[in-house]
Formats: sequence, C-alpha cells, structure tokens
Amino acid sequence: MKLVVFDIGNVLIRWEPQAAFRHALGSDAEIDAVLEKVGFYDWNYANDRGRGRAEAVAAMAARWPEHGDLMDGYFERFGETIRERIAGSWQIAAELRARGVRLWALTNFSADTWPEALRLHPDLDAVFEGIVVSGHEGMVKPERAIFDLLCARAGVGPEACFLTDDSAANVAGARAAGWQAHHFEGPDGLRAALRERGLL
Repeated sequence: MKLVVFDIGNVLIRWEPQAAFRHALGSDAEIDAVLEKVGFYDWNYANDRGRGRAEAVAAMAARWPEHGDLMDGYFERFGETIRERIAGSWQIAAELRARGVRLWALTNFSADTWPEALRLHPDLDAVFEGIVVSGHEGMVKPERAIFDLLCARAGVGPEACFLTDDSAANVAGARAAGWQAHHFEGPDGLRAALRERGLL
C-alpha cells in the first residue's frame, strides 16, 4: 500500500446542508421536506460534477421558481454547512504523515464551493500531497474515471491505493477500480482498518 486517500465531506469535515437554510425555514424537518421536494441531493451531485452556480440556480428556478433564491443562497451560506471538523480523522491523517505515508484526497465537491472549504480549513492543502476535486474535473465518484485520474496524477497503480469514504457507493466504485477501500463510519473504524493493513 503506497497511498491513503481520504474523502473530505463527512470524513474530515462534517457536511450539514441544513445549516444553509435555517435562516429562512423554521425547523430542520421543514428544511428536509423542501430539500426532498426539490431533489436537492441530485441537484448538488450535478454541481459536484462541474455545473456552475449560474446554471445550477437557473435549473432550480426553472423547475421550482419559488425556491430559486433559496437555493442560490446555498452558495452564499455554504460555509455554514462545513464548519465542524471530525477531529479523530485529522489525528489519523497526522499520524500517517508522521509515518511517511503518502496522503491524497478525493472529493465530490462543487468548484464554486471548494474555495470556501479551503478558506475555512486551509490546512487541507498542507495535509495532502494532492487533492482531486470532482467539480474541477467534470467527473464524480463512484465513476471509474476519477479513480483512474488520481492514480495517474499520483503516479501509482490502483493496487497501491486505499480509500476511506462515507458513501458505500463510492467504496464500491473504488473497489471496482482495483483499489482497497473502507466505508467510513467513524475514526475508530478507520484506525482499525489502517492497523489491519500495517499502516498505523
């Protein structure tokens, strides 16, 4: 194993999209109902694939005109959704670095919101040798192409890569691409998986 690859959202940084809407809607239950109604997570996934803010908002306004401004505000308030760090995961990354393990990150993230992640968590750039951001590449996990892209940039074969990701679909995609992968459910489980492989 030559490369440990971290997902970012819900592995290193908690993603709570509801936080962007609490100023406008009365409860998390109300927020969740609106997000389900407008297909927020599919909409966001298209943004992670590389769709820009203007096109994203236009697509939402065309289908749900009463929610266009609200979803435009998601971009403005995005920082509210990613404030909480998952401390145990950062500690593991620090321990791996101290052992000389190469670290990369592979994240589904909109190109329009990624700068805010770096502003709030500037040490992301310091921790990782490289970060592949889906919105910059026009491809997303769990598609094979983005795993192959990271291998090419890191100069390794898929058999050298170990991914931790909170999405079971992304874990399956990594394994289909020839990687080892761990479904992240918390830092303790990740630590155990890394110890099994002699990485910690």
